[in-house]
Amino acid sequence: MLYSHDTFGLGHLRRSRALAEAITRADRSASALILTGSPVAGRFTFPARVDHVRLPGVTKLRDGSYVSQTLGMDIEQTTDLRSGLIKATAEQYDPDILIVDKEPTGFRGELVRTLDLLSRRGRARLILGLRDVLDEPGILATEWERKGGIAATETYYDELWIYGLRSFYDPTSGLNLSDNVKRRMHWTGYLRRTAGSSTPPPTEPYVLVTPGGGGDGQAMVNLVLSAYEQDPELGPRAILVYGPFLSGETRAEFETRVAALQGRVTAVGFESQIETLFMGAEGVVCMGGYNTFCEVLSFDKRAVIVPRTVPRLEQYIRASRAEEMGLVRMLDETRDGMTPQAMIAAIRALPSQSLPSEAISDGLLDGLDYVTDRVAALLGERAETAAE
Repeated sequence: MLYSHDTFGLGHLRRSRALAEAITRADRSASALILTGSPVAGRFTFPARVDHVRLPGVTKLRDGSYVSQTLGMDIEQTTDLRSGLIKATAEQYDPDILIVDKEPTGFRGELVRTLDLLSRRGRARLILGLRDVLDEPGILATEWERKGGIAATETYYDELWIYGLRSFYDPTSGLNLSDNVKRRMHWTGYLRRTAGSSTPPPTEPYVLVTPGGGGDGQAMVNLVLSAYEQDPELGPRAILVYGPFLSGETRAEFETRVAALQGRVTAVGFESQIETLFMGAEGVVCMGGYNTFCEVLSFDKRAVIVPRTVPRLEQYIRASRAEEMGLVRMLDETRDGMTPQAMIAAIRALPSQSLPSEAISDGLLDGLDYVTDRVAALLGERAETAAE
């Protein structure tokens, strides 16, 4: 069972889906159930023996607070409902392994009742999975202390899986974790992505532009459109994937601007098989989310990353470290300026960038293989214990 709270964007669900698919492909007797709050979970296809349970949705506001999405309940009532659904599912599904994405206690502590249940039963192995970067260390330490993340990690989790490289960044830097917990940490490498569709990518050269889920991608999309508007010779053409959360009046305004560019930029709203577009792209302009970064690395694409800095510095930390290591180029507001001219220069410079594979190769994309090996080992240990 995989827990993916998904209060904002697509990141947690997409990561959990990739893990579930790899685990069930490696072990034909395994099934996987993903618990997610993503409002677009139903628009994804799931492979055989993988399914999902949709938790009542919540929306993350720009100031970091949350509200219930649709039920007309306050956030405490919604959290309590979600917590009960998670616990009931765990009781019935009775997982051998629970993989929790990022939040040790879940959204607003909603996972604690389930962690208590599974811990008392003593059957399931409890795993905390962390992306390569969480936030700047000082802020992260305060947040985990407030949420009880340190205590939960020390008390419940058998292992911590970090979906990145130790040489890239330590997401637990600044956290007061015991040596015992640190000994249970596994650095898996990044989670490789493959093209899941047999549909070939477009044959005409193009730059892929993607703000990920799109909820906070307005500034980046505006910058790219402005670049193509101000430089009639800019090429190759761009394929823009808005993401499911970039909508309303903003989307309508962008559509008008795209139409005026007469084919130099084309756009789609949501592409569940975006890996195919990555595969065929000459280069990528994107934000700095974990999954998009994995796709840039997996398809070995020259990329310009425009990271968000609110409400977390996660994307900025990832992009600046990746640039430092020669994996991508970052458009930095303080250094480059967020101007159409800066974007024009960045797109024009894409062909001269090094490929990510020229910077790092060993172990970079071993994450899914490492995870499936750990799952097999954990299940083997449990079988041996049961036999005794």
